[in-house]
Amino acid sequence: MSDVIKAALWMSGAIGSFSAMAIAGRAVSFELDTFEIMMFRSFVGIVLVLSIAGAAGTLWQITRRNLGLQAIRNLCHFTGQNLWFFALTMIPLAQLFALEFTSPLWVLLLSPLFLGERLTRPKVLAALVGFTGVLIVVRPDFNALNIGVICAAASAIFFAGTAIATRKLTRTETITCILFYLTVMQAVFGIIAAGYDGDIALPSAVSVPWLILIGCAGLLAHFCLTTALSLAPASVVMPIDFIRLPVIAVIGAAFYSEAIDLWIFIGAALIFGANYANIRLENRRVTRM
Repeated sequence: MSDVIKAALWMSGAIGSFSAMAIAGRAVSFELDTFEIMMFRSFVGIVLVLSIAGAAGTLWQITRRNLGLQAIRNLCHFTGQNLWFFALTMIPLAQLFALEFTSPLWVLLLSPLFLGERLTRPKVLAALVGFTGVLIVVRPDFNALNIGVICAAASAIFFAGTAIATRKLTRTETITCILFYLTVMQAVFGIIAAGYDGDIALPSAVSVPWLILIGCAGLLAHFCLTTALSLAPASVVMPIDFIRLPVIAVIGAAFYSEAIDLWIFIGAALIFGANYANIRLENRRVTRM
């Protein structure tokens, strides 16, 4: 199995994990604010990373070699995640998802500049077709520009920065090292952000299992994403994330009785088709090398 196909399979794991995290996040959002959720998620992640790395004997892989880039990566993700949650309360979900999924396009545009990856016509075409599928699914209305729209658009740029920094880190650092700094640094960011007003809410017994699920799913999602980015170019890996939209739509219909219509399946077909073509072309290119 080629590295490109392996990367696609790892991204499917990330999509499933992010979807599980969304369900758990909705369950605790009525009790805890965004900063508190991210803080507790990071605490769970620290325990998991240290436990698994200790059992696997990979704690020695945690180095201070690229602390600056680690900090940039985690600050980008923390900022993007909080902008996303803020926009969630300000604009319709359709607008939020459409703007969030401009992130792979930003990765595509910035990869040649920061990663030296080649920008090819098939990659651009696949990303544009995939994004067209996203727009068909959500059919957003951008007539009213407000702070929520601006925050959602900004979150996509920060998520792209996270992906680019991750891809760069995988060239020199192990996944254990990257995930350790992910949990520790974002725990610090979370404590500062959640405690700036001197009031940090403690979760109830009902919320604790959901927070554990958020921590496990969040860590697994980043493990899958980091592994995928270590195997294939960011410009190939990130457009696969478009698949998360129809997956979330189906989950919303199954668990929350949200509306689902033919357009979702049409958009999903475009998204899957564009990613399939992109993966096949990249796999063929790598095989010829």
